[in-house]
Amino acid sequence: MNIRSLTRGDGVVIGAAVLLLIASFLDLYSIDGASDSADLPNLWGSGPVLLSVVLAGIIGAAIVVVSRALPQVPKVAGLDLGQFGAAFTVFAAWSSLGNIFDVMGGADNGGTDIGVSPGVGMILALIATLLMAAAAIATPLVPALQASLLPAPRPAAPQPYGAQPPGGYGYPGAQQPQQPYGGQPQAGQPFGGQPQQPQAPAADFSPFWFAVPVPRPLFAEDGSPTPIAELAPGTWYLAVEQRGPALVAQTQDGRRGVLQDTSGIQRG
Repeated sequence: MNIRSLTRGDGVVIGAAVLLLIASFLDLYSIDGASDSADLPNLWGSGPVLLSVVLAGIIGAAIVVVSRALPQVPKVAGLDLGQFGAAFTVFAAWSSLGNIFDVMGGADNGGTDIGVSPGVGMILALIATLLMAAAAIATPLVPALQASLLPAPRPAAPQPYGAQPPGGYGYPGAQQPQQPYGGQPQAGQPFGGQPQQPQAPAADFSPFWFAVPVPRPLFAEDGSPTPIAELAPGTWYLAVEQRGPALVAQTQDGRRGVLQDTSGIQRG
């Protein structure tokens, strides 16, 4: 699981789930004229509220967040796991709304006003579940909610193109060890044992680190339409060349490809 792939929308879902958990320990309802010392039940004291509001909301939030952190989202009954979790949050919000209007269930349906109203726990539960459901549904649709929740850690200053960073993964164009004086040249080397130097990029381009705001495909350099990798938010990649508006980027496992959509990238 990659927690750096979580978005701001996921952060709202997590915050709403925490608020719902806190609300579950507060009063389910209040009674007019009751003293402050009256022992009123919390949301855990009502089976329908516990199952359809508290647990449904927390489980739905957990499913939404976990599905975002997984490298590949599984499907449940033909739906993405994240969509399944969003459905849980909507159900919790709907159930919470119903319990606000009829907090006592069938106990107060005799037509007599017994002075019972929703407690602070039930009110906070409604706010939490509405916020949770709205964030779960809106995150795939609103770009502002798709931004990375955790900022990517700042990388070290980028190495000159062709240099090998200490302890890092190999970058294309790394300098080869020099032949000792008088050594035999390898096949394809000029006489004298001097290794061929890597071709430098354009003079006006310097390699730099960058991170993407949302997952984006990386295409092969030969122009193939099939992506060779997907760049994930929260991870730094090295741009080694610029081709018009596109960048040639290298992944951490050494694969190179073309990032066609460079809008909104964060430079290191």
